[in-house]
Amino acid sequence: MQRWRLAIEYDGGPFVGWQRQANGLSVQALLEEAIGRLTGERTTVVGGARTDAGVHALGQVAHVDLARDIAPERLAAGLNAHLRPHPVSVLDARRVGANFHARFSALRKSYLYRILARRAPPALERGRVWHVPPDLDAERMHDAAQALVGRHDFTSFRAAECQARSPVKTLELLHVQRKGAIVEIRAVARSFLHHQVRNIVGTLVRVGLGREDVGWPARVLAARDRRLAGPTAPACGLYLERIDYPPEEE
Repeated sequence: MQRWRLAIEYDGGPFVGWQRQANGLSVQALLEEAIGRLTGERTTVVGGARTDAGVHALGQVAHVDLARDIAPERLAAGLNAHLRPHPVSVLDARRVGANFHARFSALRKSYLYRILARRAPPALERGRVWHVPPDLDAERMHDAAQALVGRHDFTSFRAAECQARSPVKTLELLHVQRKGAIVEIRAVARSFLHHQVRNIVGTLVRVGLGREDVGWPARVLAARDRRLAGPTAPACGLYLERIDYPPEEE
C-alpha cells in the first residue's frame, strides 16, 4: 500500500464544502469517486483542511492510500480526466511515507480573503470576492488587526457550531493590504476555529468603512462574546492559500 500526497485547487462555489456530506456534492467525495474510476479502489481521501461551502482552495493538500502501482504524472492526469467538468484540479501527486498525514502533519495554514472595494459590481470575479463600497480603508484595517495577532481566546470570532475543544488559538500573522480595487487579508495559524477568519474579516471591514474605531476589534476580542463582533464575511471571498509541512515532508 502506497501513501500519496495530492496538491489540489478548486472553486468552492458548486460544493457543500471539502468534507463528504449527505446534502450535496463535496470535493472529498468527488475525488474519491475519481480515484475509484481510475484505479478500481474504494478509498478515503484525507484533507489537510475542511473548507466550508463556497470556500475556494489554491493549495489544499490531501493524502490517500492506494494498492495499485501507478506513475505520479499518470495519477494526477487520470484524476483530472475523471474530475471533469467539475472545477477541481489535482496540481501534483507524489509518493510519501506512511507517517505523512495531510491534517496532523501540518505546521501551519494560510488563508487569503479577497475583497473588491469599488462601486461597480464584479463581472469576471463574481463568486470569488466580497463586494464592498470603494472607501474601504485597508490601512485602518491592518492597524486594527494587529491586536488579534498572537495567542488569544477567540470566542468572539468563533461560530456557534464550532466543535473545537478550546477557543484558544495562536494567530501567527494577520495582514491587510490594498492592491488597486482589491483588498487582501492574509491569516496564518497552525489551526483555526470554525468561521474564525470570516468573522475576523467581517469585523475588520466595519473598521475599514469607518463604522467602528481602530481599537474596537481588541475590545471585541477581550469580551469573548460573538454577539459583539462583526458579521460573518461571505464564503466566496475566502481561499485556503497553502498548508506548510516540515521540510522532510515537503
